[in-house]
Amino acid sequence: MKKLVLMMVVFLAISACKTNPFTGQKTLNFYGNSQIFPTAFAQYDQFLGSNKVLKGTADANMITKVGQRISAAAERWLNANGHAGYLKDYKWEYNLVEDKTVNAWCMPGGKIVFYTGILPITQTETGVAVVMGHEVAHALADHGAQRMSAGTLQQLGAVAGNIAIQDEQKRNMFNQAYGIGSQLGVMLPFSRGHETEADRIGLQIMAIAGYNPDEAAELWRRMKANSGGEAPPEFMSTHPSNDTRINNLTAWAPEAKVEARKYGVTSFR
Repeated sequence: MKKLVLMMVVFLAISACKTNPFTGQKTLNFYGNSQIFPTAFAQYDQFLGSNKVLKGTADANMITKVGQRISAAAERWLNANGHAGYLKDYKWEYNLVEDKTVNAWCMPGGKIVFYTGILPITQTETGVAVVMGHEVAHALADHGAQRMSAGTLQQLGAVAGNIAIQDEQKRNMFNQAYGIGSQLGVMLPFSRGHETEADRIGLQIMAIAGYNPDEAAELWRRMKANSGGEAPPEFMSTHPSNDTRINNLTAWAPEAKVEARKYGVTSFR
């Protein structure tokens, strides 16, 4: 049994790879779209059914307009770079929900929600595009499936350790150390890496869609001001610090403009 679990962990870690089209890097992912998307779509519909979705307002229409431009830009990039058909299973949907929470999210397969609470921070259509590009990038890069894959390996590692260690006291010590170590040393850095990747991909997509990437750093300055400086240390967080994001986005904006010029975009909204 011990050897079987260890073999499963090694096999999954080695074989469960998928190439991220935006980075060219291999990623940990052993969940296909057919496994992830139907559940995500059902959960999205359930969420919409239990929340107040705004339709036909100026803000709701803006969310849809920006989302369509961002997803169209992503498809344009994918088609131009040899990934035609990559989005065939995606079912894009953009909804504005009345909620004071300062947040937005995108489920696997392209199901997006903005909360009204984030609109005072985004302020403009370009600010919405910054957030939209980031959230769409999570879906494009299969970050949801990757998190599930990493979580599965984390659980299998715990099972393997508990099977291998017979002494109860040592097993308890292992569980405590493994829980803290795998979270701080693996899972949280993994999540921060996804956020950074989504920032960079999203910046390029918004630029191709015609939105000024220089505004991304400005948005995060507003996010930082809104937080009042209350945030855990970066190494204990699922997200990079506001300052890290501001610095990264400032540094990446010129390359996003260069990428946009490849598609004939030389001026921005």
